[in-house]
This record gives sequence, C-alpha cells and structure tokens, in this order.
Amino acid sequence: MSLASRLLLFFLGTLAAVLVGFSATMYGLGWSYLHHRLDGRLEKTLAVLEAAVHFEPDGLEWKPRERRINIGVDPGPDEMRWAIRDKSGRMIDRSANWGAGQGEPGPVAAWVAGRNAHVEYGDAPGWRQARTRLILSEMVHPKKAPAPGDLDADEYDELMLIASLSREPVDASIAWLGMALAAASAATWLLCAAIGRRLCRRALEPIASLAASAREKAEADDEDGLPIPETGDELEELGRAFNALLERRREALERQRRFSGDASHQLRTPIAGVLSLIDVVRRRSRPAEDYEQALDQVRAEAVRLHRIVESLLFLARAESEAEPLSGEPIDLAAWLPGLLRRWEGRPRAADLRFEGEAGSAWARAHPPLLAQAVENLVDNALKYSDPGTPVTVRLRREPGSALLSVEDRGCGLTEEEREAAFEPFYQSPRARLLGRGGVGLGLSVVRRVVGASRGTIQVESIPGAGSRFTIRLPEAEAAAPALA
Repeated sequence: MSLASRLLLFFLGTLAAVLVGFSATMYGLGWSYLHHRLDGRLEKTLAVLEAAVHFEPDGLEWKPRERRINIGVDPGPDEMRWAIRDKSGRMIDRSANWGAGQGEPGPVAAWVAGRNAHVEYGDAPGWRQARTRLILSEMVHPKKAPAPGDLDADEYDELMLIASLSREPVDASIAWLGMALAAASAATWLLCAAIGRRLCRRALEPIASLAASAREKAEADDEDGLPIPETGDELEELGRAFNALLERRREALERQRRFSGDASHQLRTPIAGVLSLIDVVRRRSRPAEDYEQALDQVRAEAVRLHRIVESLLFLARAESEAEPLSGEPIDLAAWLPGLLRRWEGRPRAADLRFEGEAGSAWARAHPPLLAQAVENLVDNALKYSDPGTPVTVRLRREPGSALLSVEDRGCGLTEEEREAAFEPFYQSPRARLLGRGGVGLGLSVVRRVVGASRGTIQVESIPGAGSRFTIRLPEAEAAAPALA
C-alpha cells in the first residue's frame, strides 16, 4: 500500500469517527429538544386545566366557563387531548377529540389507574396505533373530604387531570433528523474522500519526484545530489539532509578509493623491489657475501612492508571503530623517558632530548598505541631534520590536560602542507626532493591514536625553521599503588 493510500485511510477513518460522534450528538440534542417542547405543551395544557378547578369549602368544583378559560381544541387526532376524572374514575369532562369517536383508549385508562403522584409523565401506545405522551395531576381538597353523600352534584373531593398528545409528529421529526444527519455525514465523507485523495497525491508529488530522481541516479550510478523541492517545510529539510548524506558518502568513497590506490602503490613498491632483487641474485652464482647482502636488503624491504601493513590495518580498524578507547591512567613523566631509551644505539640518538616539568603528569591513554604515535613523531622529526640538530620531546601540564610535544629544526611545512599532513600517504613535495620521503602513514596513525584517546593534536611549523607537533591528552587521576 502506498503512502498516499495509508494517509488517505487514516484521514477518512478519523473523519468517519468525527462524523459519527457529531451526528450522534446532534441527534441526541434534537431528540431532547423536541421532547422538551412536547412536555412543555402538555404542562401548559395541564396548567389551564388546573386553573379551571375552583376550591370550595366543601369540595372541588369544575367550572371552566365561569373561569373563562378556553380549553377547547379542534377535534383533530393529532391535537391536544385532555380529560377530567373523579376519584371513582368517572369521566367528568373531556376534550372533543378524546377518543376521536372511538371511545377512550384502553392503554390510557390502564396507565392512569393507581397513579398517586402530583405530576407524572408516561408513554402509552394505541391511540389509533400512535404513541402517546401523557401527563396527569391529582388535585385533592386540602380539608378532610366529607362523605360522598354530603357533596353537591358538581363537587368532588379529588380530581384527576389528564393531558395527552400524540408523539407521531415528534417521532417523525426525529426520524427525519436521523436520516438527514446520516445522509449529510455520508455525503461529507464521500466528498472529503474525493478531495482528500487528490490533495494527498498533490502533497506527496515532491516525495514521488525525489524517489524518481533517486532511482534514476542509482541506475545511472550518479553521485550528484537530488533536486531539492523549495516547499519551505520538512520535505525540503529532508532533501537537504539526504543530499548532505550523499555528499558525505561520496567523500567517504573518494577517500576509500584514494586510500586503496595509495595503499596498493605503497605495497607494490617493496614487493617489486624484493622480487627484482631475488631475480638478480638467481641469475648466476655469487659469493656468500653477495647473498648475505641481498638477504639484508630483502629483510629491510620486508620490515618496511610489515610496517606499512601494520599501519594500514590500524587505520582500517580506527575507521570502523566509532567508540574511543577507554585507556588507563599513565604517568607520562615516568613513562616517556623509558620510551625514549629505545633510540639508544640508533643513529642520531645523541640528538634526541627530553624536557619535562618536575612532578607527575597523569593522563588517560592506551600505552602501546601512544608509544606508536610518539615513535612516529620522533622518527619523522629525525628524518626531516639534519644530523646534529636537536629533536626535543617536551612534557608539561595544563589545567585538565597533559601536553606532549615533539620539536625539530627541519625543513618545516607550509600552511597547505600542515592541513594535508595528516592525510594517509601524504608526502611533502620538498621532502621528496630532498630524498627524505617515506610512506606517508605516520602522521595519519598519530591522529587516529590521539583521537581514539579523546585527545587532540596540533602542528606549528615554519618553512625552513622546523616543526612542533603537540599532543593534548585529558588529565587522569593518579592510579592507586598495586598491593604487594
């Protein structure tokens, strides 16, 4: 089912519930109003009848003519009917249409029998098969009624006043109201269904257009962004967000392609060198010294290849792992000098210096990875600086962080080179001219290690004067001493 169909069904279902509730409410209000009017007419007639009753000292007298009260009605079957009864049930007076020539209806007499309330309403069927609404009032003389023999012929100790009205017109109006509400609700629902279908399709046209554009670009392998509908609503925001996602995907794919190409090139070079050297050695017999020299060269290329592979694997893992490393507290003031002692016995070991503040410098990091990052910075500093110039490793503290920097007096970096220095396989053009270019993975590994440790790295460099790389790591509380 399409989105337009689901939206239309949801709208029509909600509309149907609203229309049913509205129709039921209006029907109930109409029913209550019409019955209230019906009872009002009955009450007015009963008041007229009560006004025609005269209280004498001996009893009640029915004197409609002396009271000058007009209670006569036309003898129509749908008009008001009234009757006066005495205590014994004998008919004293009645309207001309009471019974409508057919005598008193039995249901009315059965309903009146045994009633003792002052005013009561009731429904009775049967006046020519029409439902009838009744109201009655019992009028009792306030004094103790005398014996029936002491009353005059026109005096009574009790009178029962009855008014009735057919409910046929009211029921017909209510039935008409119900049909009118049902027809109006059905017509409204159908009209809204037709209009809603058209509006849903029109409202969803931009989405359909986006979907069609996305399909076309997917089939054509087009990485350009989608046309954004200028609707000024969430749809336009969705289009912009989708294009931003496409742009990030395109950049990621471009980085992946560039990384794969550079990686294959860097791996191909040492492998080709090893194969070429093996072919040269195998062409003819050579002295043992030549074989040892060839093996040394093969080993050097294998070590280089191993470092490249390890760096590539680390970068691949760093790209896939979104969560930073938990790390552990390290006292850099004690850890760093031990790390630098690894350069003892290497060329230019005398040029390597360490400067640190007194006291401890605790930071949270992963020791093996941090060691790899520091080694890469020191190796680069020694590689891109002249022999005899110092390479200084400094350690200092700042509020909330520990700073580790590696400074050299080498060829330096321009502003453009500083921005691109941390990209994989990037090599400075001047370094390549000087014959000091490497693989171009060292600084990329450093950036990944520092980022995984929740730290930052900055570079300050002046062309021809040297560079300083500064690692900022979050401060950590001192680790508890281990128990003996």
